[in-house]
Amino acid sequence: MMDKTFDPAAVEARIAAAWETGGAFKAGRPERAGAKPFTMVIPPPNVTGSLHMGHALNNTLQDILCRFERMRGRDVLWQPGTDHAGIATQMVVERRLAEAQEPGRREIGRAAFVEKVWAWKAESGGAIVNQLKRLGASCDWSRERFTMGLSGAPDDQMVRAVTRTFVDLHAQGLIYRDKRLVNWDPKFQTAISDLEVLQIEVKGHLWHFDYPVVDAAGAETGEVITVATTRPETMLGDTAVAVHPDDERYTHLVGKRVRLPLVGRLIPIIADTYSDPEKGTGAVKITPAHDFNDFEVGRRAGCTPINILDSEARISLDGNAAFLADANPEPEALALHGLDRFEARKRVVALMETRERLRLIEPNTHAVPHGDRSNVVIEPYLTDQWYVNVKPLAERALQAVRDGKTRFVPENYEKTFFQWLENIEPWCISRQLWWGHQIPVWYDEAGGIYVAASEAEAQARADAKRGASVALRRDEDVLDTWFSSALWPFSTLGWPDETPELTRYYPTDTLVTGKDIIFFWVARMMMLGLHVTDRVPFSTVYLHTLVRDASGAKMSKSKGNVVDPLGLIDQYGADALRFTLAAMAAQGRDIKLAVNRVEGYRNFATKLWNASRFAEMNGCMLRPDYRPEDAAETLNRWALGEAARAVAEVTAALEAYRFNDAAAAAYRFVWNIFCDWYLELAKPVLQGEGVAAAAKAETQATVAFLIDQIAKLLHPFMPFLTEELWAIKGEGIADRGLLALTPWPDLAALNDSDSEAEIGWLVDLVSEIRSARSETNVPAAAQIPLVVVGADEALRARATRWGDTLVRLARLSEIRFAEAAPKNSVQLLVRGSVAALPLEGIVDLGAEVARLKKEAAKATAEIAKIEGKLGNADFLARAPDEVVDEQRERRDGEAARLEKITEALTRLAG
Repeated sequence: MMDKTFDPAAVEARIAAAWETGGAFKAGRPERAGAKPFTMVIPPPNVTGSLHMGHALNNTLQDILCRFERMRGRDVLWQPGTDHAGIATQMVVERRLAEAQEPGRREIGRAAFVEKVWAWKAESGGAIVNQLKRLGASCDWSRERFTMGLSGAPDDQMVRAVTRTFVDLHAQGLIYRDKRLVNWDPKFQTAISDLEVLQIEVKGHLWHFDYPVVDAAGAETGEVITVATTRPETMLGDTAVAVHPDDERYTHLVGKRVRLPLVGRLIPIIADTYSDPEKGTGAVKITPAHDFNDFEVGRRAGCTPINILDSEARISLDGNAAFLADANPEPEALALHGLDRFEARKRVVALMETRERLRLIEPNTHAVPHGDRSNVVIEPYLTDQWYVNVKPLAERALQAVRDGKTRFVPENYEKTFFQWLENIEPWCISRQLWWGHQIPVWYDEAGGIYVAASEAEAQARADAKRGASVALRRDEDVLDTWFSSALWPFSTLGWPDETPELTRYYPTDTLVTGKDIIFFWVARMMMLGLHVTDRVPFSTVYLHTLVRDASGAKMSKSKGNVVDPLGLIDQYGADALRFTLAAMAAQGRDIKLAVNRVEGYRNFATKLWNASRFAEMNGCMLRPDYRPEDAAETLNRWALGEAARAVAEVTAALEAYRFNDAAAAAYRFVWNIFCDWYLELAKPVLQGEGVAAAAKAETQATVAFLIDQIAKLLHPFMPFLTEELWAIKGEGIADRGLLALTPWPDLAALNDSDSEAEIGWLVDLVSEIRSARSETNVPAAAQIPLVVVGADEALRARATRWGDTLVRLARLSEIRFAEAAPKNSVQLLVRGSVAALPLEGIVDLGAEVARLKKEAAKATAEIAKIEGKLGNADFLARAPDEVVDEQRERRDGEAARLEKITEALTRLAG
């Protein structure tokens, strides 16, 4: 006997253990040796991470595809693993050392610190893997990989993959060392990627400074050019002032020079289209060493960058040859040395004011880059780093997409991909950290550089070059985490070794990932995959959107609106959360997650459980001799045909990555067709007296068969509930096996147009009667007559056959036939036939028409009001996205209400 309720907490761990014991998710199962492989690689979560809603969405969608393809007979490999997460992990371990009052990283040295990180990973790292298992992720967990390998040793396969790629790219002239601007985190003292930079709006100021124009001899002419800046301290490193070549205000000054206040350096006034005449004063100070745009302007103008900050973002002037060259700094300027940049900012403003060079201060709200982990302001910083010249690699990736070797879903992301790769800049791959893949480069004391796969190889080359044994020093930097992640689709399969797994499972099939890392990960996997293996790493990239809170706002800890997926799993079960995310995963549209939606899909699971209990209590058991194609009863043939339709719809939607449509089709069949209609219509057969034994037995077998098909159909979305139902319903059946390995349903032969015409008419008629009763305020307990108008012989026979059912389900007093509709009746059009509900004496039709017209006027006015807002450009520009979306949803809701009211008025008009 089934339990009265489905308790996810009592079931999920047991089901997960059964999957693991049965090796359900292992790739290369013996019975699938000849099957076509289906491969996906998990976007490796940070080893420091904990499951958040983005992970839940991403892995739910991946799991749906993997379970679907596994049931379709493919040899599925869903490759799991975690990323070593350079900055995040180093920060966690440093914080742990501080909390334990142990010596810090620099005190214990690099080797000891790295040992501490590996110890932390062994003890606490990878918690997210167990959390993914709680979600139901059907990865081949026996193949779990880590971007640093098992131990980070040079001979570890994952390490060799990274080293080999670096060495080869360097030998090919694609990796080089250069002095360029990077995003610099002064707290962690390392370069960071754009993805690790948050643009935060800050209420600051715009300071307007006057720079005196000088003549050829360097004497001030009395004319000034005014520049505006949000970072006054950087003026110490100014090397030019730029104006637009078409700005007539400054045409006469182009080619002349100004004296940089406080510093005394003479710098040129140059013409460059970067300067915007409409912005600020139209004149821009150019500081190539401290601004990305200025760096490019300075390069075009031939200006030498002057770095005036140290690695901790303090002013660095003493012994700064670049700063002192051609300068005559005032003592007060030199006294800024060693100050924090923000303290220096105040001093510079004060000095400019006392020299009457401060023209204006105006409030200015602008975006300021912050480190996503350090929370400090990021500095564009000029430093030596290692770079990849990705332009040639980008060309191949672009061509692969143009040729259709890799496609994006939704397709519009191809444009985003093209725009970025067509304008790609060199990729900075070095990081000033200790945790990560240490760059395989060694230096001798004479400045020789040796890029090699091992220290022994570098030593041999250095000794040969110098003719004697020389001391070598290894580059202290590590590689950007994205470098090793870019190799993920093939390094996880054993590359650079030629393994059987690499041969069978690469290239992979589908990558499912967030739209926000199309540049940082997807593009880099495409570039390196093509360059290293000469094949695209995946044939399809499905990019999902963000999960927001119920109002549409982005989730953040500071807002207090973060929804914890593990908390939802504890409360409602993994299946409810998974189905919610799938049902809301419309292509290209962010998900607004309301907890009541999760609760609603928990109720959906409960509905199916209760329906299965009803079936059990009514003797609906699987019969080995049951053949659905031989069903004789019209109702059963209809239900089987509807199941075939649902399977076709879910299959087509999943093949097209329309997860929401797939979930909707499954939901419609289970809740509306099977539970609400089929079981309701079958009750008289299952529970009535005097029913033919053959009809009852066939109906019992059909109900049991359909529950099995529902379990299969829902399994990719709700694996725990369906696996439990499969086990319960198949108890005692030999070789039943796990649902996860059961074939996907194939019901195409069960479509039956005749049964659909009959039962479909019945369902539509009852639905229309119920809608009309509701819309015209017929009391719920009132029984009303139904008149079938102009019925032919077939329609009369159909209405008669189902007369008792119509009376019971639609609360009718009688069913009559007539050639014309009675007066004062609501008319219904159902599949080409007309039916009427005489309401005289039951409802005041005149009052009802007046009420509906009033409601229609209200809805029309509300729609006009909202349209006015949405048509206001100022509102659209100033309102947050979530507010605009809310207004659109309100408009759409009112429009749907108006449509219903209009339908009701049309019915009442007769």
